[in-house]
This record gives sequence, structure tokens and C-alpha cells, in this order.
Amino acid sequence: MLLSAWAPPAAADDPKPVVTLSKPEAAKGTEITASGTGWRPGTLLMLLVCGQSSPGQGVIGGTNSCANADGRAVTTDAKGAFSKPLPVAAPPKPCPCVVHVATVTGEQAVVDAELKITGHPVAPLPEQSGTGRLSVLTAPRLDGSSGILTWFGAPPSRTLVVTVGNLGSAPVKDPVFQVGTSHGVFAPQWEDRQWKGTVAPGGKAEVRLGFELSAGAHGDYQVSVRYGPKVLATQPWGVGRPWGVTLFWILLCLVVPAAVFRIGMAVVDKVRPSGAGHARRGRGGRPRWPVREPTAEPAPPPTANGATATTTTTALPWFTPDSAPTENRPNTPTTKGNP
Repeated sequence: MLLSAWAPPAAADDPKPVVTLSKPEAAKGTEITASGTGWRPGTLLMLLVCGQSSPGQGVIGGTNSCANADGRAVTTDAKGAFSKPLPVAAPPKPCPCVVHVATVTGEQAVVDAELKITGHPVAPLPEQSGTGRLSVLTAPRLDGSSGILTWFGAPPSRTLVVTVGNLGSAPVKDPVFQVGTSHGVFAPQWEDRQWKGTVAPGGKAEVRLGFELSAGAHGDYQVSVRYGPKVLATQPWGVGRPWGVTLFWILLCLVVPAAVFRIGMAVVDKVRPSGAGHARRGRGGRPRWPVREPTAEPAPPPTANGATATTTTTALPWFTPDSAPTENRPNTPTTKGNP
């Protein structure tokens, strides 16, 4: 509930541009008024009367089918609307005819409004036997960024964005492009990428093509886009080194030898002989020598009545060993003075 209360309101969809005519049918040499809404504010528009056209298929043959000399220009107001008188001039191609309104500056937008011209010849629309020719109009760019997984060797990916224009006489529907990536002196590896949409003759569109490199790729790469046999654009891309993989291998080289050493020491400690004369090893691999226990003194022999004689000799501190009285020395009287 709290998240829904703080969520920003959804942005309304931008209105699509619309063109209406004051008369659906007019004679050659008369004048009609073309009005429009939903356009970008302050946008310069070009108004033309074109033959061999329909709102569904656009202007077949491009502006060569229009009365270019009698066209009009208009700028939309602050609300994206306009109203402009337009002379009904005879186009160089037969009808069906339309009033072709296209932007001159800013984002590309085209609207065709059907118009019947009285007294102008009418012919069925020709079969679209021409071919579309796509060309890059702006410099390509790469959108996207690398994440933490790419730092540990995940495949780097980007989106190649190019603006193409149709220079041919037929619309190009759902074109299939080829995206190639090359590293160093190696040839590009091409992969098919289909773009959903239609590029009308004389129109343009922004094409976004996603691609990715192999896992762990790094260095200087060249990204190219090709339509048919023609390479449309090439964009350099410097891919950073996956330093997380390098760090992993460094830690692996330190941990594995230490683990093998500990396992080897444990095996040696298990299989060595456990004799008294062999040094034992404690923790940390330090030798642990056997501790010699103190030996007990022999007990004195028993006496004749079976009791154990206890002999205790205590040296007095004021006697030296050679001057202490003993039992074998005879008793001598003490005399005063010199002997």
C-alpha cells in the first residue's frame, strides 16, 4: 500500500499527429486549408500535394511524385497545432492523391491525408517492384553498461543504435540486419538481427540491434552493421578486462598449495611408526620428544625382624664432610691451649 501511494503517476502516451482537410475533394487551381494537431510544438512542417500515393502505402516514388513548386511550409504553435492554406496543384503523377505533411526539423513524423482532385487523371497504384536502399544518417552509438557479473567473466552485451533512411523507391518492411564483431586482425563474425518496422521511401527510422560477445572477452573490438552486401556503419568498443577472474586464480594458487601441504602432513602423521625412540609431532609440525619419567629409588633391605630399616642422613649446616664426627673416630678429650 505504501509503495502504491508513493508510485509516480503513469505518463500519458504522446498524441499521434493528425491532419485534416477543409474539403475532401477540390478542383485543380483551387485552394484548401490543411489543419493538424498532435505535432511537436515549434516544429517546421512541409505540406505537399502528391500523386500516386495513398495513406496506407505512403508516397510511392518519393517526393518526385509531388508538386514541389507549390508546397507550403508552416511552424506548429505551442500546442502542436497548425492551419495553413494550400493550393491544389496538379502533381506530376496521376491520382490517387494525398496531402503529404512531413517534419523538416526534429523527430521524423509523416502523415498523409487523402485528397481527390477533380479533373486530374486517375490510375491504379503501380506494383512496388522497386527496391529499398537503406543508408545510415547519423553516427552509431552503443547503449548499455557492464555489471558485476561481467567483471567475473560474464559475456559483455550492448545495443547498437543507428538511424537509417530509405533512399529507394519502395518501402522496406522488417529488414534483417547483420551485426558483426571483430577483434584484432580477425574477420567479423556476423549474426542476423531482424528489426520490426517499415521504413517508407524517403523516410527514416531508429534501429536498435542487441548483441553480445563471448564470455571473458576483453580488449579493443569493432562492431559493424550490414544490410545486404553493404556495411552501413562501424563503431569501436573497448571492453575492460574481467579482473574478478584474475583475482580468483590468484586466490586459487595460494589456497590449493596450502591445502595440499596440510593434507600431506596429516597423512605423514598417520602412517609414521609410533616407537618410543621416534619423536612425536604435535600441532604445528613441531617435534614432541618423549618425556622421561623419574625412576623410583630401590627400597632398603628388610631387617632381621622383618621391619624395613630407614636410614636418613642429614648433614648439619655447620659441619663439613671431613670434619663431622663419625662413629669410627675415637673420642678425644678437649684440652685448653696448645697441645
